[in-house]
Amino acid sequence: MTIDTLGSSAGEPTAAEAAWTRCLQDAKRLSRTTLREQFAADPARAGRYTLTAAGLTLDFSKNRLDEGALDSLLALATAAGLPSAIAALFAGAQVNNTEERPALHTLLRAPRGSDPRSQEVHATLARMEAFCHALAQGHWRGFRDERITDVVNIGIGGSDLGPAMVYEALQDRWIAGLRCHFVSNVDPLHLEQTLARLQPGTTLCVVASKTFTTLETMQNARAARAWALAGGLAHSDLARHFVAVSANVEKAAEFGIAPANIFPLWDWVGGRYSLWSAIGLPIALGVGMANFRALLAGAHALDEHFRTAPLRTNLPVLLALLTHWYYHAFGAHSHAVLPYAQNLQWFPAFLQQLDMESLGKQVSRDGVALRGDSGGILWGSAGTNGQHSFHQLLHQGTRLVPADFIAVLQSASSQRDAHLQLLANCFAQSQALMLGKSREDAQEELLRQGMGVEQAKWLAPHKACPGNRPTNTLLLSRLDPGSLGALIALYEHKVYVQSVLLGLNAFDQWGVELGKVLGNGVYRALTAGAPCQGFDSSTAALIERARLGQ
Repeated sequence: MTIDTLGSSAGEPTAAEAAWTRCLQDAKRLSRTTLREQFAADPARAGRYTLTAAGLTLDFSKNRLDEGALDSLLALATAAGLPSAIAALFAGAQVNNTEERPALHTLLRAPRGSDPRSQEVHATLARMEAFCHALAQGHWRGFRDERITDVVNIGIGGSDLGPAMVYEALQDRWIAGLRCHFVSNVDPLHLEQTLARLQPGTTLCVVASKTFTTLETMQNARAARAWALAGGLAHSDLARHFVAVSANVEKAAEFGIAPANIFPLWDWVGGRYSLWSAIGLPIALGVGMANFRALLAGAHALDEHFRTAPLRTNLPVLLALLTHWYYHAFGAHSHAVLPYAQNLQWFPAFLQQLDMESLGKQVSRDGVALRGDSGGILWGSAGTNGQHSFHQLLHQGTRLVPADFIAVLQSASSQRDAHLQLLANCFAQSQALMLGKSREDAQEELLRQGMGVEQAKWLAPHKACPGNRPTNTLLLSRLDPGSLGALIALYEHKVYVQSVLLGLNAFDQWGVELGKVLGNGVYRALTAGAPCQGFDSSTAALIERARLGQ
């Protein structure tokens, strides 16, 4: 039974249903006041609702929340079994029950010696370190004895989004003379346009696929291999220019990759949680293994906070409870993530997979239909760009969209004043969403500007903003590997908590399979000469148009 709506079971309500009833009562009570009024009545509010852990600071004071509502939400978490669910995750229980697997991404960043299960993990990290050292020092060279200058990561989903996002975020630490590129789309132009700027003799391709059968990845890998062979490589040279990250050693070897150059990936590592594994090889190559280890250490610090902190002071727990609160008590359907740091521009895209692939389910862990909505839509982009596009909807739209603002206090740029302008915009946006502007204030403002009474009265409704829009603000002292690792782990655990509240499995993604299966049939029809049969009229017509190319 899910707990996101009031239950209708016979007899006494469960503890979770009773806790959710109290949450709904608190939501109704808080709808009679505003955040502006709460701040005015409580000068100490910000201090009480600000927490720090693993180098991250969370200000959650601009939420529709008071002590009574917080107590109710924490009671809900307890009634949903969250403490035991957290323990089960770290213990290696089969939290991915439909695939009968644990989800041990936390093990990937556990320090050496801290967990007896991590021996193979650290052996792989040692192999990655040796490989990165060989490439950086010029010991690993191309078939013409040239240094490798470019790395092309070929993957999709978790084998692309995480490494690409982290590499972009840490660009102030890029190793000189080596550039990483990320190819994922089955659209051939993605690979062709990337390789057009490169030379086969100085390029290393990393083929990242757990099964080594993923359609998009293998099509691009075969095309990259053909490009390399056309550029002068013999088949025996492929081992100098192709490595793999896969659980399927046999398939990778058939492709032409030397077994010694195949880095392992285990079935207990989900794709969207895999950047901490050898899937992160392009990160380590691009920024150095020391920085990759610092990324792991930052994530581990957040893991320990999540595992040990009381629910009331637990950052992932609080973020998850607030999102659940807005989705299921206030009718929100989406959540914006707004990093005010250009180097984090791909962070919302990474979170989209993490959040929506994990929470986009329709049945509980037991296969019973959810009685309410599951996850919402996560979206966003880097500030301040969003202020000149979608922030209009945040401020004046009729839909409630909670938002997370992410700010970095110390920039890698030497332009301190420009960075302060960025921070000023970030803080002012959350302030404006909280405060709003009444119609009366807007009218008074127009009158002070010299506008006539009637015109001011007419224009004021267009300038008014309702305010009372909830936001969180996350602060990083600086954007470095440790803080980035903690930030990613924070959202990983937030998603897990949401899944526990909803009673669903966060670690499978069966819905992805249907389109893949149907795509194979459509592809066969597109490449066949026979009349198109066995499809609905729309799909058949689209296939025929594609055959004609018009």
